[in-house]
Amino acid sequence: MNLEQALPRLLPKAVAWAQEQASRALRHGQPLDDAGRALAKQAGVRAGERVRVRVVESIPQPEDAELREAALQTGLLGPDTVGLALGYAVLIRQGFESEALLAHELRHVHQYECYGSIEAFLSVYLPQIVQFGYADAPLEVDARLHRPSC
Repeated sequence: MNLEQALPRLLPKAVAWAQEQASRALRHGQPLDDAGRALAKQAGVRAGERVRVRVVESIPQPEDAELREAALQTGLLGPDTVGLALGYAVLIRQGFESEALLAHELRHVHQYECYGSIEAFLSVYLPQIVQFGYADAPLEVDARLHRPSC
């Protein structure tokens, strides 16, 4: 699949999927504990009290075949995915709970706050993934390089 050509068609689907997943995680996730709130603050999150973390057996995959294929092709979502931030919702795969992973995902929460919405964030993030690749996308590099100060 040519992701650059497909992105304008896939972006609305990706936003709808992300919003649906975020809504579920916000309803069923747990608020951050004291240590999590400290990590959120270090990551730049302004509204840490809004964050909900949901530990899941596996990170959900889109039901839409084309969207799922694109997510797999980019490496954004797949069998090895262990964490995902969608607005104030953080999904962590069971067995991979760690301070480092939570800090990384909280940095993405900060990025969502900066952009103002899931739609606005994904409108920047997904083209970066297509242009630079998952590992080298600027927002992903920022989240990966962010380290808690303590």
